[in-house]
Amino acid sequence: MAVKTSFSSSEFSQILARYDLGALLDFAPIAHGSVQTNFLLRTTQGRFVFRYYENRSPGSVSFESHLIQYLTDQHYPCPAVLLDRYGEALGVYREKPYLLFTFVEGEHLEQPDERQRRQLIQRVAQLQRITRDYQPVNKDERLNYTVENCRALARQQARRIGTANARQKLAWFERVLSRLSLPPSLPLGICHCDFHFSNILFKDGEFAALLDFDDANYTFLTYDLATLINPFLPTFDWHSWSDFQPGDNILDFSAARWTVREYERYRPLHPSEKQYLFDVFQLSIMFDCIWYFERGPASAFFEKRKIDALDAFGRDAFYLHLFG
Repeated sequence: MAVKTSFSSSEFSQILARYDLGALLDFAPIAHGSVQTNFLLRTTQGRFVFRYYENRSPGSVSFESHLIQYLTDQHYPCPAVLLDRYGEALGVYREKPYLLFTFVEGEHLEQPDERQRRQLIQRVAQLQRITRDYQPVNKDERLNYTVENCRALARQQARRIGTANARQKLAWFERVLSRLSLPPSLPLGICHCDFHFSNILFKDGEFAALLDFDDANYTFLTYDLATLINPFLPTFDWHSWSDFQPGDNILDFSAARWTVREYERYRPLHPSEKQYLFDVFQLSIMFDCIWYFERGPASAFFEKRKIDALDAFGRDAFYLHLFG
């Protein structure tokens, strides 16, 4: 349950006094999520979601609130941020920022079917299309997914852990990042970066909303496409590493091509985005490694196996299998 800070009825009433949302009737914690604290509030005017940011700066939350207001103006399917009586979205309570959102009806599907995956891919491509020229507010307050930030985080993790294993992982990390090819001319924009099933709502089988822009940041526009290919469609058993042979297919490329084709129906890729998707894909794996830096020995941990398998397959073969 993602509740790290408790609130009383009187505290919520005090917060709601800034809004024209009616009187508080009751409230309950929201189980989904693992980082921020979330509550469902019911008032005399309806239901609303209160999100209390446990580990984000006001500037980072301002990035999110302005982004969501922009998406709402573009009729993008996500919960809207509510403004208080003074026209402000961002609130601060007990020295931590919070936002209030509209409540969206729906359910979370752990295994979306093909039609529902199509809808998700459409909405992801739409997100990148409509934010291609968007100028984020407080962009640098977010952890933007760049090679430089990935390297800095890996160094922080290695220093924090302080073991020989962590230092060996860092040395590997530096080698992989140094050979990524990601030219500054690659298109940049907003990516959501967290398509866990708990962040996607369907209602009556139809896509209803994309939730939780807590990890959204300004990065390569193909980052979300890489993550769609990665968790939803792999057929290689990454844990059966002893069975892997150089040259073996590591992805169901038929399914991956299907994902790319669906994506390009709504946002055609620039030729450079196709050329360097291999590198963005590897960057996404390296960021996954940051969050699980202590997992496994330096010689054969989960993310290293994936990178080694992709390297064995090769950038050119990856391109040809996806784009012909």
